[in-house]
Amino acid sequence: MVVSDSGSTGAQSTRADIWVWSVRFFKTRSLATAACKAGHVKVNGERAKPAQIVRVGDEVRVMTDREHIVQVRGILTKRVGAPLAQAAYLDRTPALPPRVEQPSAVQRERGRGRPTKRDRRELDRLRGRGG
Repeated sequence: MVVSDSGSTGAQSTRADIWVWSVRFFKTRSLATAACKAGHVKVNGERAKPAQIVRVGDEVRVMTDREHIVQVRGILTKRVGAPLAQAAYLDRTPALPPRVEQPSAVQRERGRGRPTKRDRRELDRLRGRGG
């Protein structure tokens, strides 16, 4: 098998676990295989087994820290550098929603120690838990 500089073999297809590993969604091939077995990789909406074939034009959904939706643009069989890996797919993942700012929790003055029973009742009243 002859591999070019980009890691592409000129093949028309490859295994799902090899492809998601080679485009750097997982650090090791065994992690990619385990993710396929666990159902964290879908090809064209179907749950992908590790040996499922991936072809150019397929939609691949990978669940890592969040769901990534990509369209296959190139077939890779070897792990390559990040710029080459990103060229092998078209990222269709929706942008993350803006972070909602939450009010800070009630904080005690530094050095006051644990709250007394009276302080606890006041905190509960502030939080709407007591009468």
